[in-house]
Amino acid sequence: MFRWTLPQAVCVLSACVCLVFTYEDDFEVNYTDTFYNEIGDGETPEPTPTAVPCSSRDLTKWDKLFSMLENSQMRENMMLQYADDIIKVEMESLRGQMLRFVAQYGGSCGVAVETAGRRMALQLEGRLKETMERFKSRDQTSARNSAGTSDHLDERLQQLLSATLLHATRLAKMEHSCLRNGPRARMGMDVKTVSKLPEAAGNQEQQVPPREGALDGFLAALQQTREELGEVLRSSRQRQLPAGCEMALLFPMRSRRIYTSVIPEVPLSISSFTVCMWVKPTAVSNRTVLFSYGNRRNPYEIQLLLGQSSALFTIGGEAHLVEARGVVSGSEWIHLCGAWTSQQGLATLWAGGKKVTSTPGVAEGHVIPDGGSLQLGQERNGCCPLTPSGGSGVAGFEEGFDPKLAFAGKMTGVNMWDRVLSEGEITQLALREGQGCEQRGNVVAWGATEMVPHGGAQFIN
Repeated sequence: MFRWTLPQAVCVLSACVCLVFTYEDDFEVNYTDTFYNEIGDGETPEPTPTAVPCSSRDLTKWDKLFSMLENSQMRENMMLQYADDIIKVEMESLRGQMLRFVAQYGGSCGVAVETAGRRMALQLEGRLKETMERFKSRDQTSARNSAGTSDHLDERLQQLLSATLLHATRLAKMEHSCLRNGPRARMGMDVKTVSKLPEAAGNQEQQVPPREGALDGFLAALQQTREELGEVLRSSRQRQLPAGCEMALLFPMRSRRIYTSVIPEVPLSISSFTVCMWVKPTAVSNRTVLFSYGNRRNPYEIQLLLGQSSALFTIGGEAHLVEARGVVSGSEWIHLCGAWTSQQGLATLWAGGKKVTSTPGVAEGHVIPDGGSLQLGQERNGCCPLTPSGGSGVAGFEEGFDPKLAFAGKMTGVNMWDRVLSEGEITQLALREGQGCEQRGNVVAWGATEMVPHGGAQFIN
């Protein structure tokens, strides 16, 4: 058996060797180093951290409610901020339009009230006269037609009362629109006064008084309305600047620090002049300075002053004084002019467009020197510098001013000419309803010459 096994093994081995040699070319062995899947010892990569997933807790209904409230509060704040911005822009625009409207039509509002009031008063008077004449003509036939006449009389009275109430309501509206900043109690034109007319009419209808009593009541109501209308017109006239002036100088109180310096258009080396202005004093002392010009040698070259009830005018010093008594009454607008010529020394004072005094021989042959200073509302006593470049007139200026002489009130239409104006020219300047402010002087021109307020003095509209 062994003999047969050995040959079989040799045959199998030889067969295997033949197979190896037969397929030797088909197998290729790659003995190169493969590093693409190996990790070196020197470089050890760090593990990439993985994010921990967020763990969110479930919101309760209260959490959701609070979140909704916070969102609504934020939206409300945004809406309020947006609304505030819109309101601010609209208010600024409205304010600009109102200022332009007041600047354009504010000066004519008082004139419109006065004109409308006069027209209404004339219409009421005309209707009253017409009604009175009709009543007198119908009195002759009242005995025969008493019933018809009584009904017609009541009808006419009712019409007149209705017309009066209508006019009073219109006046109240105009007063409210033009003079709403003024004191209503002082003028007495309020809603209670207007409402008295229908109450009086109702009482008259209930009591059925005779015709004479009804007419007397109506005349009394009409007279009261006219008086109130007059008060409204007077108040409007006082609030409005005179002579068409658009601005005024305000001196709020007496003080040695409050005044206005004026720089004339031409040098003041003149031998004749005219000074005019509108003034409304708040309080007047025995000596209140309105216009003052002087130099270091003579601080009283030109002065226009007010007393308790008088106007004073000096040229070349206090020795040459012209006074007009009884020309100042209360705190109302008054127009003053002072004129002087060196040829005859004729000094003239004008108040309200009328010549109140004229004196010859005042500083005759004198010439107003140049180089001085001109002030409104104060006088500078000896504080003026010797030269224009001197500084003594600026520092410590109050040493030359006296608070007892200071002017307190309003001033407008200040003009100065280097000649004596005629009577007609001064009369035109003094017209309250005229346009005097349009006529300007050639030495000092209101609205054109430089005027510098000091202290609390200021320009107002």
